[in-house]
Amino acid sequence: MTEETLPTFAELELAPAIARVIDEIGYESPSPIQARSIPPLLAGRDLLGQAQTGTGKTAAFALPLLSRIDPALKSPQILVLTPTRELALQVAEAMQTYARHLKDFHVLPVYGGQNMGQQLRMLARGVQAVVGTPGRIQDHLRRGTLRLDRLIGVVVDEADEMLKMGFIDEVEQILEHTPAHKQVALFSATMPKEVMQVARRQLKDPVEIRIKAKTATVDTIAQRFWQVKGLHKLDALTRILEAEEIEGMIVFVRTKTATVELAEKLEARGFSSAPLNGDMTQALREKTVERLKSGSLDIVVATDVAARGLDVKRISHVINYDIPYDTEAYIHRIGRTGRAGREGKAILFVAPREMRLLSAIEQATRQPITSMSLPTRKDITDRRIGLFKEQIATAMESEDLEFFEEFIDSYQSEYDVGLRRIAATLAYLVQKDRPLQPEGGLAEEVVAPEQPSRSRPARPREAQDADKQRYRIEVGRAHKVEPGNIVGAITNEANLSSRDIGQIKIFDSFSLVDLPRDLPADILRHLQGVWVCGQRLQLSEDRGAGQALQGKPPKRRPYGKGGDQRPFKPGPKKPPYSRRGPKTDK
Repeated sequence: MTEETLPTFAELELAPAIARVIDEIGYESPSPIQARSIPPLLAGRDLLGQAQTGTGKTAAFALPLLSRIDPALKSPQILVLTPTRELALQVAEAMQTYARHLKDFHVLPVYGGQNMGQQLRMLARGVQAVVGTPGRIQDHLRRGTLRLDRLIGVVVDEADEMLKMGFIDEVEQILEHTPAHKQVALFSATMPKEVMQVARRQLKDPVEIRIKAKTATVDTIAQRFWQVKGLHKLDALTRILEAEEIEGMIVFVRTKTATVELAEKLEARGFSSAPLNGDMTQALREKTVERLKSGSLDIVVATDVAARGLDVKRISHVINYDIPYDTEAYIHRIGRTGRAGREGKAILFVAPREMRLLSAIEQATRQPITSMSLPTRKDITDRRIGLFKEQIATAMESEDLEFFEEFIDSYQSEYDVGLRRIAATLAYLVQKDRPLQPEGGLAEEVVAPEQPSRSRPARPREAQDADKQRYRIEVGRAHKVEPGNIVGAITNEANLSSRDIGQIKIFDSFSLVDLPRDLPADILRHLQGVWVCGQRLQLSEDRGAGQALQGKPPKRRPYGKGGDQRPFKPGPKKPPYSRRGPKTDK
């Protein structure tokens, strides 16, 4: 199946309520993994899919499974297992969106750190889909609060990440508690032998799909990303338009509806912009492209399909207003700039929970994407002043100003006002509708320190970061712990990004890890009881590198109420349900 022969969403025979949402959202065509996965999943077949992050896997399994459920049945019919809480939330939100025309449909994300009482209430009320991390799913199975006897489909998402984080045994244990007749879909970016063994044991005559990831170098394009925080994306885009040297720009969004809405908002802010999408007639699309080429239009807000093959040399910038779920789409998007040997600029807006997609894009382009800060109030003021000076210089050189010079002489003589005062007043009148100094509504962005790109390692640190505190955890080399196990546990349980975790040193019976100094006490208490490789972390402040290197436990103060000095007593290491104890995402 080639890109040219991919079916449309209308041809995939999704349930009418699901197809209606796809049409409302404005998705134009399925990605390769969606086009090849949806038909067999609709038919009830098991599926083994190899595809990278950023290929549209969530819709590939969510759309067909949602098409097969019975909304009137208030029991879990779909179970999705994910390695992290961030992915669980992302999948749950997508499923809720796709199912918005299914009456009384509910999806419940379950993960460590979330209030258990809230999860119990939702399960008692009735949900049709559960998306969760293995540890918390196991918790509910032990309690008897999650029944899986009415499941029609189970999805194991990012199975290779499950393996890296030490969850693969728990995934199989959960699958053993599901009905024999259920449908199973397993997705993985790579297929290590352990994942293939799980697939052979758990999948029945699966359809196998492999989407080969394309990589491309884009040497002529400078790539940057802004992590969405504090400001609305429209305000961020406005700042960039104000401060950057822009000749022509394409702003990419995911849906046809968004092209029209964003173009209208940019027009309202004084920018020359127009939409470009598949609902427009061919004649109107061609007219819009011609306006962009001629310079009578500066900004086109487009979808992927509408911008295919677009070749306009004056495009200096591509803005990914919505991050693409398909890495190939990103490569096509940024390829609209940097044409004919010219240097282009690509800027990507990334929400915190989309950082994993950013890493996938870096792998696809084989280039790091550097973090950027938004232009400040001063940057915008300087840019406006510079343009105003250019206008003055151009008019001074090209226009006949004799009449106006006589007018100024007359005004100065009549009112006895200095030339400087007259010039300042005239400048004010010219710019008052678009002030050189941004108005007070322009809030400053809170800028985080520059972070190294995730595609290349940060240089080793000789000293501990000033904003980090070193902690000791009671799991080490003897327990076969790896740095990934520690990172996976802490990011899941403390709701942190992997970039928040500093240096990790693993010794025989314990490890040292650098964490942010401002972690709340309740998070620290919670981390003490988290399990990694069959051991409780028993997190405590490290009180001395010398003691640590000798393997002697330093004096430490538990984060109990009142900060008493009594050591914590580890609980039972192997609860009855799990062979190796509860895992780290509980």
